[in-house]
Amino acid sequence: MPTAVEAAYDLSGQVALVTGGARGIGHSIATLLSEQGARVVLIDSNPDVAEIAAGLCDGGIGLALDVRDAAAVAASVARIIGTTGRIDILVNNVGVGVIAPALDTTAEIWDLNHSVNLRAAFLFSREVGRHMIGRGYGRIVSMASQAALVALEDHVAYGASKAGLIGMSKVLALEWGPKGVTSNTISPTVINTPMGKMTWVGERGDRFRAKIPVRRFGESEEVAHAVLYLVSAAAGMINGENIVIDGGYTIT
Repeated sequence: MPTAVEAAYDLSGQVALVTGGARGIGHSIATLLSEQGARVVLIDSNPDVAEIAAGLCDGGIGLALDVRDAAAVAASVARIIGTTGRIDILVNNVGVGVIAPALDTTAEIWDLNHSVNLRAAFLFSREVGRHMIGRGYGRIVSMASQAALVALEDHVAYGASKAGLIGMSKVLALEWGPKGVTSNTISPTVINTPMGKMTWVGERGDRFRAKIPVRRFGESEEVAHAVLYLVSAAAGMINGENIVIDGGYTIT
């Protein structure tokens, strides 16, 4: 007989779609949701995503596509529903972090950050949201950033895209909450992933780490557990919120 906690976090029978799930935070999220019983579908540009998904608990589904392509997103969601019969959980995790000083930020840099970080999340939320509303149940979690909350040098395009993601999520929470679908965001600080390590290395990384009250960067597993909470039965009243995982950086 499962305990109340075990029952609340049991995702058996549910289907979770995780974008950008082939590595880093996305893969940690996918792994944890799979361990909790969900059937996980990974969306990624990595051509090896199907093989990576197969390595999850009881195997998974992996689809490689351009997440900025509206037609491709609609087709992939329809394919997933046709294969699994349902989507209970959507994690909008895919993202890029191309940064530059504001005066050096080209239109191409701006558009890339917004098309991957914000447009893709909207496209998947819209397509999956229709299905969730039809079923009267769904959990959507989108990965924002502390850069959406405080100004960081060189992050004008990235920060704006992540701030937009929080705004989008709040509107979805308002419109879809009455229909059984919750929408929340998570805003991490620097996480020890390949993308994080590319940017926050050496003296730059040391300076930034020193500004975080807990004096370290985060781990992808810590973000994954926050996602698990938001998609679980324990978080049914959490809607339209932004959970900050930054060791206290934004309180200073």
